[in-house]
Amino acid sequence: MSALSYKKNDDIDNGALDKMTVYQECSSGFNSSPIQAKKARILLTKLVHLMSTGETFPPEEATSLFFSITKLFQHKDPSLRQMVYVAIKDLALSANDVIMVTSSIMKDVQSSSDNIYKPNAIRALIRIIDASIVQNIERLMKTAIADKHPSVSSAALVSSYHLIPISKEVVKRWANDAQDSLSAPKAFPSSFSYNHYSVSPSFMYQYHAIGLLYMLRAHDKMALMKLIQQYGTLEGKLRNPNALVMIIRFIARIIDEDSNLHQPLIMVLQDFLRHKSDIVNLEAAKIILQLKNLTAVEAQPSVLLLKSFLGSPRTVARFSAIRILNRYAMRAPQNVVACNVDIENLINDPSRSIATYAITTLLKTGDEVSVDRLMSQISGFMNDITDEFKIIVIDAIRSLALKFPSKHQRMLSFLAGGLRDEGGITYKTAVVEALFDMIRYIPASKDAALGHLCELVEDCEFTELSVRILHLLGTDGPTTASPTVYIRYIYNRVVLENALIRAAAVTALSKFALVDDPHVQKSIKVLLTRCLDDVTDEVRDRAALALRLISLDKEEATNYIAPKTQYSLPQLESQLALYVSGDKAQFSTPFDIDTVPRITEEQARAQAFELKSKATEVSIKSDKPEEQISSATEQQIKDDNALKEYAATLSAIPEFQSYGTLLKSSKPTPLTESETEYVVTAVKHFFKDNLVVQYNVSNTLDEYVLENVVVEVQGDFEEDFTIPIDRLGPGSEGIIYVSFSRPQEFFQTTLYNNLKFITKEIDPETNEEQDEGYDDDYNLENLEISAGDYLVPSYVGSFTHQWDELSNEVVHTFQLGHETTIEEAVQHVISSLSLMPLESSDVVTSQTSHTLKLYGKTITGEKVAATGVIVSSSQTGVVLRLKVRSEDESISELVAEAIGA
Repeated sequence: MSALSYKKNDDIDNGALDKMTVYQECSSGFNSSPIQAKKARILLTKLVHLMSTGETFPPEEATSLFFSITKLFQHKDPSLRQMVYVAIKDLALSANDVIMVTSSIMKDVQSSSDNIYKPNAIRALIRIIDASIVQNIERLMKTAIADKHPSVSSAALVSSYHLIPISKEVVKRWANDAQDSLSAPKAFPSSFSYNHYSVSPSFMYQYHAIGLLYMLRAHDKMALMKLIQQYGTLEGKLRNPNALVMIIRFIARIIDEDSNLHQPLIMVLQDFLRHKSDIVNLEAAKIILQLKNLTAVEAQPSVLLLKSFLGSPRTVARFSAIRILNRYAMRAPQNVVACNVDIENLINDPSRSIATYAITTLLKTGDEVSVDRLMSQISGFMNDITDEFKIIVIDAIRSLALKFPSKHQRMLSFLAGGLRDEGGITYKTAVVEALFDMIRYIPASKDAALGHLCELVEDCEFTELSVRILHLLGTDGPTTASPTVYIRYIYNRVVLENALIRAAAVTALSKFALVDDPHVQKSIKVLLTRCLDDVTDEVRDRAALALRLISLDKEEATNYIAPKTQYSLPQLESQLALYVSGDKAQFSTPFDIDTVPRITEEQARAQAFELKSKATEVSIKSDKPEEQISSATEQQIKDDNALKEYAATLSAIPEFQSYGTLLKSSKPTPLTESETEYVVTAVKHFFKDNLVVQYNVSNTLDEYVLENVVVEVQGDFEEDFTIPIDRLGPGSEGIIYVSFSRPQEFFQTTLYNNLKFITKEIDPETNEEQDEGYDDDYNLENLEISAGDYLVPSYVGSFTHQWDELSNEVVHTFQLGHETTIEEAVQHVISSLSLMPLESSDVVTSQTSHTLKLYGKTITGEKVAATGVIVSSSQTGVVLRLKVRSEDESISELVAEAIGA
């Protein structure tokens, strides 16, 4: 259409349509005679546009429109007929008696010559039928699935997919037809062309067939495996790249659910790296690099493939490759180092999105020396990217700051610039969160970071952000060398801001009254007294409460204003969720807050640090940080709940009530194979003066009953008593407790276990057990009491400062062999010592040497710090030099010897 002939009414006027006007025009236009195809198409387009933007019609109007549209079936114009079906599909959801138009649609479906009408008719048909009619169209649908025309077959397959919710059993009978269509040759007829151009062959029906088969067999692992074996090869019958991508995702799901299939299926995935389609290559590489327990050798082919894509002339290929490498670098930066030269070439890429991912990937894989250079390059294009990519950069800077604390000044300077830049609340929140983490985990940066936050709160347009900053200033400001610096910034908020911010500022001010300085305390009382005249009740009430608490004894005031412990928020959320999800009878008793454990600030920071570390691990099910943080939080809740349940169970047993507080419980340790007739696991419970071993015993035999079940234990601990299982029926479980007196000193030892019981057979005919039994025993695996059992991982802000404070150093050197990699050595040390890795030292960045920093406490509270220098060479293999310091030399010796035990 030329500019001179263009008419505004020929368009939809940019979406500015009135619903009632369109309704009236459609009602008159569709009922006119003769039917004007062009006018009817324009009216249908307006109607569909309205419904696509969220407009709805009442059932009466929708029904009237629906049946007016059906009159257009009299016209044979193909374009009009296509728009009729589109409108029918949308109106069928709200109109009444739509099933009456089935016969008109069936005529087009059964037409053997017109392949333009048939696919549209099939898609519309399934929108107007219900479960009672599905069987009537079964033969028709099976014929359409097997049709040689790709459009007809695809329409039938997708329609079958939509029929599953209303008649799954009928659709299941079409599975063989869907599978046959995967290998059946389908092509557009030679006469089918568009504007004198022939249409190329389409294999999209294969993608639709694979999707349908997956929906029908998703819960049948063996059927999925068979589907992968048939079509998951380069020489297979699938020629559509989308279908192969679907197969790759099936493989990923199976590996995620069954780790035993990791080795055979990863070879299938690696074959797809050689496929001629880019999207298949990229999907296979992405899935491989997301697999759990992936070794460097298994990852190498995918990394090399992505490296080749980094130089691709296609922007989308470069973007996909660098994003996959960026995510993999969170888990194994040392495996991405080989791509650094190619990644650096992308820093000046015309696409700012690619350049952003390139910079953040280099930040994850680079070393301390390259930080300043990379930071300078980042600053050059921050103003040219969107907030979404700015957040990615900020998150990388935060991780880098925790990894290299000595570079905190450079990071703070960059983040301060981010606070001054324009941006929405999501971006500003990301910057503030990064500063919060630096304050928590890098003590040397506290004063400077608090100063930057004070500048932000002076001119912050986001109330939520201001409240959070004021809370942090109230918490950390009084502990700084010059607390009075922050009082002015906080009180300015009382004078200038809205009620929410003023209330938060009053609470923050009250915490400065706990500073051991009479002049400061007096100033705070004066400022709080002024707040009593505020126009808002909340502000006045907080000020009055604060003044009353300040007048109390200092210890009592501290317990209210700045308590040393706080409720475990994940546990509180879990308990509240259980409370509100109960029946009405549960609400007859108030929620008991005492059931929620309280934790110290140090414990809270340790939990938060652990969650942040776990959140960087990308999983197949989700690569979204929010969902991974949620998953890590759920795991933390499970661990906390387990300890709480153990404590509650043991305290309810009279023999253990005098043991005091449960200090630590281990994870269950299997003492038998999972397929044996008797399955036994052991849990170690540590008290101040006692060790209780809980043996969980399962009888998997159907023909035997066990009585007087006990575990005979030989070891260095003095056994106090045993609580046996009196009777263990077929297929049932029971618990045996063995209590030992534990000496004050810690030492490693082995408990030798033997299960003893009386066996009675059950008559298979009468199902009655025999009166007489016989003594029997079952040998169990040994249970190790290691150094890690006495240690609890803990967080400390400055590892170097804590290391310097501790003495009693013990040094041991261990030869770990040629077969062990540095990554495996790091994980072995962490799991053996049960200490927390700090400063991201659990992430290996070099294949030749690495330094691991660990910190924790004993179950009785003594501090323990360890550093491990791991070196790998071709002559000596992997060598570990472990240094341990603690408050007691015997503890240092115990921990240092744990690796060789």
